[in-house]
Amino acid sequence: MKTVTRQTLSIFVRHAKPYRALFLGMLAATGAGVAIETVIPLFYKRFFDTIAGGAAQGDAVAALTRIIVFILGLYAIEWVLWRFITFANNFFQPRIMADLLQTCFDYLQGHAYGFFINRFVGALVRKVSRLIDAFEDISDRLLWDLYPMVLRITFNLIVLFERHVMLGLLLLGWTLLYLVVNYLFTMYKMKYDVEAAEIDSTVTARLADTLTNNVNIKLFTGHRDELNAFKKLTERQFALRKFTWDLNAYMEAVQVGLMVVIEFVMFYFAIRYWQKGFLTVGDFVLIQAYLLGLFNRLWDFGRVVRHLYRRFADAEEMTTILHTPHAVQDKPRAKKLKIAQGAVTYRDVGFSYLARRKVFRDFNLAIRPGERVGLVGPSGGGKTTLVALLFRFYDVQEGGIYIDGQNIRDVTQESLRGNISLVPQDPILFHRTLMENIRYGKRNAADREVMRAARLAHCDEFIERLPEQYETFVGERGIKLSGGERQRVAIARAILKNAPILVLDEATSSLDSHSERLIQDALEKLMAGKTTIVIAHRLSTIMKMDRIVVVRGGSIEEEGSHGELVEKRGGLYKKLWSLQAGGFIVN
Repeated sequence: MKTVTRQTLSIFVRHAKPYRALFLGMLAATGAGVAIETVIPLFYKRFFDTIAGGAAQGDAVAALTRIIVFILGLYAIEWVLWRFITFANNFFQPRIMADLLQTCFDYLQGHAYGFFINRFVGALVRKVSRLIDAFEDISDRLLWDLYPMVLRITFNLIVLFERHVMLGLLLLGWTLLYLVVNYLFTMYKMKYDVEAAEIDSTVTARLADTLTNNVNIKLFTGHRDELNAFKKLTERQFALRKFTWDLNAYMEAVQVGLMVVIEFVMFYFAIRYWQKGFLTVGDFVLIQAYLLGLFNRLWDFGRVVRHLYRRFADAEEMTTILHTPHAVQDKPRAKKLKIAQGAVTYRDVGFSYLARRKVFRDFNLAIRPGERVGLVGPSGGGKTTLVALLFRFYDVQEGGIYIDGQNIRDVTQESLRGNISLVPQDPILFHRTLMENIRYGKRNAADREVMRAARLAHCDEFIERLPEQYETFVGERGIKLSGGERQRVAIARAILKNAPILVLDEATSSLDSHSERLIQDALEKLMAGKTTIVIAHRLSTIMKMDRIVVVRGGSIEEEGSHGELVEKRGGLYKKLWSLQAGGFIVN
């Protein structure tokens, strides 16, 4: 068994353990139900032997009546058992599926920022769904097919061995041959099922990516190219799917042949034993009943085993993710961050995204409590990475980052991020109401607090024009709002959060001049008394910072106030300021 398959089973078993008493009860009821199914043909054998024994005399009629009444009673018990199993399973499976979903949600959310930027969201959602569907199917196949099949084969062989050893041996040998052939075929087909799962994920991811970028496709007239690329993927998916379905058809043909052979052989020998007086007419009924029942179950066996392995293949991708360690983790006894002043210190920081591309080497920066620091410089210089490291979206590889003397790797991620507010350049909102999106900064905030924050961020200007105002849904990722409106919502959220450390990443870049003037006042109030880091390309937005730090190539090139830097001969900041003041915006 593959390692990933064992891991998948381990995940399922771990989630089933809290309900093991119910599960064992279902197994016991299934065993009892199959035992009754095996016993019933024995009474039909007696029924037909009684009929074959002579005329319809009173004693014979009474015996036949007792037999069918007893059979009716057995069917009634069996009916109760299967109803118990059905309703118990109606709780068992949905409960574990819900637990699995919660586990996937919790574990995925625990992955670091870098995990998500390297994966398609649509593909991740698909992988979660496949794991849940795989559990449902695997559980169904084990409970309703494989486990009852093993019991039926065992019970049927016991009865046939009791009737005649040769009949039992014939059926046992044939059953083993049948199972081995199916298993070997399943192992051969498994690699194609894995490949089919992978191409399905690729097709789903490609579809999600193109739907998300529908506007880009239209803007750059990429419809035909995207269609051709998608067609190549779906044609590959079609060819692989047809091939696997053809394999199933060949195997089914082999199965039918094996079943025809065993039925002929069994009845051939049965006739010889009947001729010698070893078997009765009722035995023929018994053999036929067992063979038909066995054929039905063994016919399903091929499908079930192939389906099981396909489902394990479907679950592999999510299982791998659930066994992928989180890149950023809290230490076992991490404490909560305690902020007294809000000093932020980068000390000898070394970091790289790729082994050969060093972003920072021995980087040092000290930000005093309550100081407002602007970060500027050419794109790719490391400004955004400094913020990502502060939030522990990534961990530094050398040195450390400290807040009030506390290494942020020694505190919990939740307490760290709970003490830092961020207004990003491109805010992404939930597909929820405006009230819910703003309240996300402080989930227990009263409506009046949310509205106050919205007023300070000048969100109320556009919210009041909306038909449903604060109850308006903003669309996926906030697409129903303009860029400036989304940014104002993000500012309102930060105002509501009111954390002691504030990070503004081009917080006014999507605002028009009128909106920016309104927001600047709100930001001034928001920054009051807070340690503030402002990333800006538009230098006019950081002129009033206490200190401006110019970052290029992963190191600090110069720092000082706006007035000091624009006077510095040959300085990068002065050059950037001159270009922007002259009408050019340098990114």
